[in-house]
Amino acid sequence: MVELSLHDRPAIVTGASRGIGRSIAAKFAEAGGDVAICSTTYEHVESVADELTADHDGCVIPVECDVTDHDEVERLVETAVEEFGDISVLVNNAGGADESADLLHRCDEETFERMVELNLTSQFLLSRKVLPAMVAAGGGSMVHVGSVNGLFGIGLSGYSEAKSGLLALSRNIATHYGQYGIRSNVLSAGTIETESRRDEMENTEVRANENSARQRWLDQYPLGRFGRPEEVADTALFLASERASFITGENLVLDGGLRSGLSTSFVNEIYQAGESPEWE
Repeated sequence: MVELSLHDRPAIVTGASRGIGRSIAAKFAEAGGDVAICSTTYEHVESVADELTADHDGCVIPVECDVTDHDEVERLVETAVEEFGDISVLVNNAGGADESADLLHRCDEETFERMVELNLTSQFLLSRKVLPAMVAAGGGSMVHVGSVNGLFGIGLSGYSEAKSGLLALSRNIATHYGQYGIRSNVLSAGTIETESRRDEMENTEVRANENSARQRWLDQYPLGRFGRPEEVADTALFLASERASFITGENLVLDGGLRSGLSTSFVNEIYQAGESPEWE
C-alpha cells in the first residue's frame, strides 16, 4: 500500500497545541509535510513544534494566533507563506463548546455569538485568507473539523448551529473554487477521547450524581468506544493528500455508528441483541 505523503504540500493546522489538532500536526509531519501550527498560547504550541521537528523530517513552525482575530489570522497566513513559499493545505481545527449552553433556553445571546465566532467565523476568516495562496500554488485542500452536533439535534446551542453552518461554508468553497484546483471537505467527528473531553465528562458525572456520564455516552456508540485523536488525524491526512484528489464538497463522518440508531442497552433489552449471533 502506498503511504500517504504531504511532501511539497505545506500546511496550516489551527488549534494544534493539544488533542485533535496536535495529532493532525504530528501526522502531517510524519508524512513529510511542512506545517505551521497555531494556538492562543505561544509556549504551548512552541513545545509541540520542537517535539515534532525533532521526531520528523518536516519543518514545523509555531505561531501564536487567536483565530477569531482578523489581524492575527492574516499574520498566521503571511508567516506560513513566507516560511514555506506557498500553502497547499488548511486544517480548520480550532474551536470549542460551552457546556453551560447545552439547551436554547440556557444559552444567552453573548454565548451564542461567541460560539459562532469561534466555530464558524474563524473558519471563514482562515479560508478566505488562504484562498489567494492556494490559487497561486495551483490548488490545495481545506479540511474543516466539524462535529456530529452539526448533523442532528444533540444539544450545545451555538456550537451545534455553527458546526452546521460549517457544512455550507465548505460546500460553497468547493463549488466556487474547484476551478482553481481547490478542494474543501468537512470531517464531522463524534466523541473523541481527548484530555479535555475526559475532564468535561468527569465534571458532568459530578453534576449528574447517578450513572456515569461517560458510560451513558458510550452506550450510544455501537462500537462501544469513543474515537481516538489519531483516527481523526489519519482521516485528515487522507483528505489533505492527493489520494483524495477527486473528493470535494463532502462531509466525512467519524462517529463510531452514533447516528445508526438507538442506544445499545435499549436495543439489547428489547430485542435481546446482546446475545452472540448464531446461525444454523
